[in-house]
Amino acid sequence: MTDTANDPAFADVFPRADEARWRELALAALKGAPLERLRSTRGGGLAIEPLYQRLAEDRPRPWRAEPGPWRVCARIDHADPTLARAQLLHDLENGADAIHLVFAGSVGARGFGLPATRAALAEALADVALEARVPIECDLPADGADLVAGLAGLIEARHVDPATYPLNFGLDPLGQMALNGGSDVDWPTAAARIAASIKPLLARGWRARFVVADGRPVADTGGAPAHEIAFALGSALAMLRALEAAGVALEDARGMIGFRLSTDADEFISLAKFRALRGLWATIESACGLTPASVHVHAETGWRMMTRRDPWVNLLRTTVATFSAGLGGANAISVLPFTQAIGLPDAFARRLARNTQLVLIEESNLGRVADPAAGAGGFEALTEQLRARAWTHLQEMEASGGLYAALVSGKFQKTVAEARAARAKDVSRRKAPITGVSEFPNIFEAPVTVLAPAPAFEAARAAIAFPPLTPGRDAEPFEALRDAADAKAATPAGRDKVFLANLGPLTAYGARAMFAGNFFGVGGVEAVGESGFEDDAALAAAFAASGASMACLCSSDAIYAERAESAARALAAAGARKIWLAGKPGDNEAALRAAGVGKFIFAGCDVLAALTSL
Repeated sequence: MTDTANDPAFADVFPRADEARWRELALAALKGAPLERLRSTRGGGLAIEPLYQRLAEDRPRPWRAEPGPWRVCARIDHADPTLARAQLLHDLENGADAIHLVFAGSVGARGFGLPATRAALAEALADVALEARVPIECDLPADGADLVAGLAGLIEARHVDPATYPLNFGLDPLGQMALNGGSDVDWPTAAARIAASIKPLLARGWRARFVVADGRPVADTGGAPAHEIAFALGSALAMLRALEAAGVALEDARGMIGFRLSTDADEFISLAKFRALRGLWATIESACGLTPASVHVHAETGWRMMTRRDPWVNLLRTTVATFSAGLGGANAISVLPFTQAIGLPDAFARRLARNTQLVLIEESNLGRVADPAAGAGGFEALTEQLRARAWTHLQEMEASGGLYAALVSGKFQKTVAEARAARAKDVSRRKAPITGVSEFPNIFEAPVTVLAPAPAFEAARAAIAFPPLTPGRDAEPFEALRDAADAKAATPAGRDKVFLANLGPLTAYGARAMFAGNFFGVGGVEAVGESGFEDDAALAAAFAASGASMACLCSSDAIYAERAESAARALAAAGARKIWLAGKPGDNEAALRAAGVGKFIFAGCDVLAALTSL
């Protein structure tokens, strides 16, 4: 063994730095611009500073009660209970250690799901060793009380002590109301019904989580992370009050409530979101006179971030999302297979979803440290920002009479819609890029297989109606462009092409030609042409021979000043029906437009609007 006792500490080899020195160097690099230039925002306006200090003081760290890693959920959503059972057994035999039962019509069904019947439930679980107390998370439809009774009966038939079974029955009345845009009865009536369905199980010794406060409808609709937290807390508060009104002691009632959140590829925000939820629920428990206890949080990788185009990139997104939820303290995680947005995932996609978690747990050892973000200035600051914003939203909700009243009035949906519109703007301008869709598209990608195509989402209409939370994916507007382009490619006219009219040497046009090729590929338009041209006649001849109907000028600003106008005229004379220019027009916009340039594309422009004009 090497003796290192007398070796100098590694950190002492380098001069120690402090914030003052960093600021000095940063200001020099900014060349007079203020340090605020390095600040950014994300996640609905959360501020991200360029530098954080380590948190000086210790803080309480609410965490999952069970030591070690989170539970790996097998997500079961096949409509055929027999095939669903085969999928479930295969998952459990190959690394999954929990079950996520998704029923048709539930918040997480995505158009699929087990039939909401006791017979389907019994068939799906027929060969599962329930006596081994395999943890179960349920996604129930609005009328799920009968399924709760059925599942309890199946477990009791295996002679399992109901007080010890790790089960989240998954009743989610307010989440269902928000998704469906209403309910058949008002909230007091619905709450009383749920409490009444729970009481017989309590009498038989059940001590499970009967209710889930699910934030996914808000995340799927485009709400900010603080909106999702506030919605989940508002739902939990409403059920806490309902159970108390039914005669359940608060100490017991709070143990009957679990949470479910979405986790996406924004590592910092997602990790902080789970920490913020736990901290805020602990605050609510304290306000109720209870000693805070560890709450159960189930995570599912975000539907909003999934794509139909270049779906392989979804593997990277779900990996980061799982990493974030796991380190943020999720008790159990369900990973959407990478083809979920296309249709019902096959065995291969399900295996990759399962192994994503297993690799992070068993090879990366992510479950060995409790709350690894604790004390890190950036994560602590984000957690506090989320706590403050979510608490403000929750207070506004409570001031209006609670979550149900906020939904009936439409105030909460309006707030979410504003956040969704802001995010849609960032997506369309690629400030929030989507790899494989709005950036680096592959217009000739090979198709992937699914068991069944995804159906369109349809909300159930109800007697008491209000604006619904409508799920959607960020990539959908771009995918519509690609679908239209592919449909045209299948006709005799063929796929639209744009000729990259490169002017001058490679050093002049290379960067903008690459930008333009990527830009048009986002809309499914094929970019052709590689060489640079020194004269307009050769440029026009190459365009005419390319088979393209459009052209995009690509070069440096200096060459544009010399040749852009004449090149545009030559292209127009050669038959270009639309002429674009890669770069900002500057002072020559009027002259360039007069020469035939119709649109200018550059970093930060509205990509979606520009491509829609095609």
